[in-house]
Amino acid sequence: MLGTLSCVMAEQPTPPQARWPYLLGCGLAMGSADVVPGVSGGTMAFILGIYGQLLEAISGFDLELLALLRRGAWQQAAQRIHLGFLIPLVCGLAGSVLLLVRPITWLYEHQPAELFSLFFGLIVGSILLIARHAHWGRSGLVAMAAGVLGALLLVTSTPVTMPHDPFTLFWSGAVAIMAMILPGVSGSFLLLVLGQYQHVMESVKGLDLGTLVPFALGCATGLLLFVRLLKWLLERWHGQTVALLVGFMVGSLWKIWPFRTVLESTVNAKGKVIVLRDALAAPTSASALALALLLMGLGVLLVVGLERLQEQVGSAEMGG
Repeated sequence: MLGTLSCVMAEQPTPPQARWPYLLGCGLAMGSADVVPGVSGGTMAFILGIYGQLLEAISGFDLELLALLRRGAWQQAAQRIHLGFLIPLVCGLAGSVLLLVRPITWLYEHQPAELFSLFFGLIVGSILLIARHAHWGRSGLVAMAAGVLGALLLVTSTPVTMPHDPFTLFWSGAVAIMAMILPGVSGSFLLLVLGQYQHVMESVKGLDLGTLVPFALGCATGLLLFVRLLKWLLERWHGQTVALLVGFMVGSLWKIWPFRTVLESTVNAKGKVIVLRDALAAPTSASALALALLLMGLGVLLVVGLERLQEQVGSAEMGG
């Protein structure tokens, strides 16, 4: 699974069409995770073994790409942005957000303990696997501690009330997308902190372009700028950067613990309860604990299974 991350800056060919169903599934998984406050699509990219190529593809959108397009070098331009990789991934991600936003938000509202138990297991499993590729000297431990602290500061922030004007939506999208690309840090949760989550989700359901266009432009801007920074860090301090990302994932577990007590909440203009502050709680019953542990275990097993599947897909591609 993590071979891609280990050689994250290595040049990779555009995947054959035989790999498109797998990449489509990766996009579906990333999109469904990004819809849930507390879960990161970047985590799913880590779990599915496509994180390195995702960074490489996004960083290809630059001035050199524009020069290739002006010269009509279409094939070189497609290779630069790994177009055969991005097309199925983006289709899966967009389809997931549009198709799963309703069931995922329903589960988030009505079955949060079960939903977060599964994601808790997914993240624990991915931490165990990804940690093998981190640098665990003094610098790596400092980086991991910084990641844990940064994630805890983010996930314990209290939501604020913000306007929904185009400028605010633009920079909210830029901040959220930077979190979405980081494993363990939820862009949806940052939208919740910024007071934009419910507004953006309702706009997705109703295809409100007045909200979605400035938000999408902000996402594109933040993504292009932040990915270059992350790629630069991975090129120069790979092991320490992986340790930092592991720290982000460890810190995010505080928010994903399935049993919580609401300390402060409010009701928005549409009559929905918005949690402002909460705290960790114990399971309400032995059966609730057993179900949570079962779903957590299933999440860990899914990570192991996805790693094996990714390795088989990679072996088949190399053999082809």
